[in-house]
Amino acid sequence: MASFSSICFYAKGCSWTSTGPKKASDCLNLMQNGCQLIKVRSSSRTYHRIFTLSEDLLEIRWHPTSKKPDKARIKVEEIKELRHGKNTETFRSPDISQELPDDRAFSIIYSNEYLTLDLIASTADEANIWITGLMYLMSGCHRSSNENENEQDMRDRWLQTVFDDAAGEPLGQLDEFEVMKLVKKLNHGVGSMRVKQKFKEIISDKCKSDSSRPTLTSNEFVELFKETTTRPEIYFLLVRYASNDYMTADDLLLFLETEQGMTGLSREACLALIQEYELTDEGKQNGYLGIDGFTRYLISEQCELMDQHHKSVCQDMTQPMSHYFIAASHNTYVSSESYLTEDQLKGPSSIGAYVRVLRKGCRWIELDCWDGANGEPIIYHGHTLTSKISFKSVIETINQHAFETSEYPLLLSIENHCSVEQQKVMVQHMKNILQDKLYTKTADEDSLYLMSPEQLKGKIIIKGKKISPTGTQDEGEVTDEDEGADSGRKHIKKDGHKKQVLIKELSDLVCLCKSVRFQDFQESLKNQKYYEICSLTEGVAGKFANMCAEDFVNHNKRFLTRIYPNAHRIDSSNFNPQDMWNCGCQVVAMNYQTPGLMMDLYEGKFRQNGQCGYVLKPSIMRDEISYFCANSRDIIPGVSPQILHIKLISGRQFPKPKKATSKGDAIDPYVFMEIFGIPSDCAEDRTKTVPHNGYNPIFDESFEFTVNLPEMALVRFVVLDDDYIGDEFIGQYTIPFECLQPGYRHLTLYSNTGESLAPASLFVHIAVTNKRGGGKAHKRGLSVKKSKRNSHIARIRSVGVKNVDEHFKSAVPILEDANNLRENVQNAMIKFKEACGLASIANLKQCIRLIGQQQDTTSDSVSLQLVVRDELPYFELEGNCSEMLKKRLSAFEVMVFECKILMDKADDLVAKLDNLQQTGLDFHDKMNDLLTKEGTKGKKLSKSMENFAWNIRILKGQADTMSRSKKECQDWMKQITEASTTLGILKEAAVL
Repeated sequence: MASFSSICFYAKGCSWTSTGPKKASDCLNLMQNGCQLIKVRSSSRTYHRIFTLSEDLLEIRWHPTSKKPDKARIKVEEIKELRHGKNTETFRSPDISQELPDDRAFSIIYSNEYLTLDLIASTADEANIWITGLMYLMSGCHRSSNENENEQDMRDRWLQTVFDDAAGEPLGQLDEFEVMKLVKKLNHGVGSMRVKQKFKEIISDKCKSDSSRPTLTSNEFVELFKETTTRPEIYFLLVRYASNDYMTADDLLLFLETEQGMTGLSREACLALIQEYELTDEGKQNGYLGIDGFTRYLISEQCELMDQHHKSVCQDMTQPMSHYFIAASHNTYVSSESYLTEDQLKGPSSIGAYVRVLRKGCRWIELDCWDGANGEPIIYHGHTLTSKISFKSVIETINQHAFETSEYPLLLSIENHCSVEQQKVMVQHMKNILQDKLYTKTADEDSLYLMSPEQLKGKIIIKGKKISPTGTQDEGEVTDEDEGADSGRKHIKKDGHKKQVLIKELSDLVCLCKSVRFQDFQESLKNQKYYEICSLTEGVAGKFANMCAEDFVNHNKRFLTRIYPNAHRIDSSNFNPQDMWNCGCQVVAMNYQTPGLMMDLYEGKFRQNGQCGYVLKPSIMRDEISYFCANSRDIIPGVSPQILHIKLISGRQFPKPKKATSKGDAIDPYVFMEIFGIPSDCAEDRTKTVPHNGYNPIFDESFEFTVNLPEMALVRFVVLDDDYIGDEFIGQYTIPFECLQPGYRHLTLYSNTGESLAPASLFVHIAVTNKRGGGKAHKRGLSVKKSKRNSHIARIRSVGVKNVDEHFKSAVPILEDANNLRENVQNAMIKFKEACGLASIANLKQCIRLIGQQQDTTSDSVSLQLVVRDELPYFELEGNCSEMLKKRLSAFEVMVFECKILMDKADDLVAKLDNLQQTGLDFHDKMNDLLTKEGTKGKKLSKSMENFAWNIRILKGQADTMSRSKKECQDWMKQITEASTTLGILKEAAVL
């Protein structure tokens, strides 16, 4: 059996051989040759049979069989529907669903009785060939192909024209250089080695009889171009929606709505896309999108994995600064060249290092200041062999580039080791150069939180130490407790602590980020000011994260906390920032100069929100009264788990590992996927290895990951060489979960130093199920009737005060009602998808498309129209329809009915939950007194307060979830109407 990846076309003019393109498709030829498939019966019994397509392309036959020969066949004209994957009653049985991969299964629905033939191929490639070939036959394209046997298709005509223009005459020829130039002009992403290899294959036979300079004819060029540029997995996608060997505007509209999840599109918008991406003049004039234009579109910026919405600032920037993760650099002045020396104590310092991090959106940079020559302070890693740079030149650089990438506040962490005289010079330079950008207003002592990034837009904030405000002298003493501050110009030992002299002018520049020593969480809540910041080493912070994560989260709701690498990391290596983010730490300082996994995560995290350097923390980490512990395996109150479905389809033009020793040019790639987030979300998986193919490897594998806290999750794709010598790393891409776009997407790979490796990329399909819904996603093969209701609800916890507990218990019936409404909708939605023969990752528009197409395949006269009454969609059916269509329409009615009930009751339930939450909050200020009266103290008192916060969070979270569920149902109703409009089955007059 030929590999799916070896077939470049499945339709008219699709086969590639040494004699050029044929008129019959390779898929049909392979089906006619026959192959062994596994036939699955409803009793879960399986039979190995040889399946073939008849020579006249009219029947599918199989043998051996116990039936009469005329029974072991299906007429192509009787096929009603094809389903890819395990999406029939037989395949959903647990015995079958758990055993075999989804991508090898497919089903043929045939006859007016809608009988099912369930089949399993030996490989995913084989299943794709049969599905594509059958879809081609069902579309009738093979008949028009036979009738116009001598007619070229649109693509061939275009290639002939551009070849003749390049050759200068109708019968001209092109040599290798000219062929390469023309191919690159038409498709700049094609690999040069691939073109050269194909050129040599074509001219090899000609050279034996012709000693002249090797050239190609127009037909030979067409063959070369198609084989080197056509990606089979994309062509397979095109033929699922194309009316011919190209997409019309209507076909494209259907694809964008059903597969890419796009809404609000018009036919005119699709025509505009065709004008932008189609290469042929004929296609542009007629509104046709061929395989080359479709490929260009799928690898364009519009089809990136990264949601375009997140390429600009899209989060609420009016929250206090403590409510954001802030991109921060450690030892900013150290150049990336120090990574090569593996010793930050000897590497060079560089002004360019500041420019580099600022252009990456970094909003926290460090200045390690020491006395320099000629009265000018310098910046370097003190008492080491690192080179020195001028403090003044750094401030000038900061002034020039501070807001080049982000307009939000930049924080300068001043590590001051200078004498009084040079401190005065520092102040003079900052005031003269930064001028009004420098934030100098005194902090409001009555406030509880820092100002927001929006309020501080365009401002540069100084972080450092301050002398006592009660002093009247021009200088004072401060404790030198920060890292790297092991010596100074005027140290005074007092009570065993090192002291340093700080001038008042420099102290006065520190307004919103005063550096203080961390005591403990209880002391911080009592005595720490909102504008004071503590700095912790990764080791100390790690202990807090393991021992008292919930206290750490609560601390970071109001106060900024900076985490920096341990002193032993002289190689400038980095720790895992995710562990610190999970505890709400805002300023996790990283060695930007050191590439690798940790910086991949860091840059991936801050890729969102317009790369402005500020990322809003999840509400559970911000709300004053809420409980969150990252280490807990419990359900997170108010947050619904989501299922991430990744189909890794293929790769494109992978480079050889950069540090690999000689092994030849061939690589054996595989893809490793990782989820980073809270501990319960961390997971990993990998694809199979594709041997000796780095140009266009086909993986075609599906994966699922459960994500409990999506806002904290990062998804990382790493491409590795399975047969490496010296270096296995090929490229990677890291993206926040919340930035994933659904549908068919390309992602460009990056090197280990962060440079783009374009055109190297991965082609994937992304779906997220149970998004903002209630409870866990249902597994295929399990009846929704078997699910235990409310088994996954976050339970109300006992506080230990009778009237408070009674208040929270009164919310239980309301919480159960809300959850039941969401579960009823979810179950009805799954039943509807199953009735349509689709997997749980399918969307509503795909279901409506199937219903609309089913009336076209029935032999009876059936009229089906969608009407909208009171903003709800209903199907009107006239004529005799099949039992399958009746089943689908019945499931549709149930789904709409359950959505209506939820939408009708949502506002009332939300109001009740909001009222219970507000009344519960009234207890908060007197909870300590109430618990003390009950004799609760110590750890039990802390636990009771945690339980109180947990209950408040449940009420708030469930109210928010119910509001989102109502909005989701409303969106579904709109999607149904949009899909019906696209399919032409919407009864316009009925729309109210």
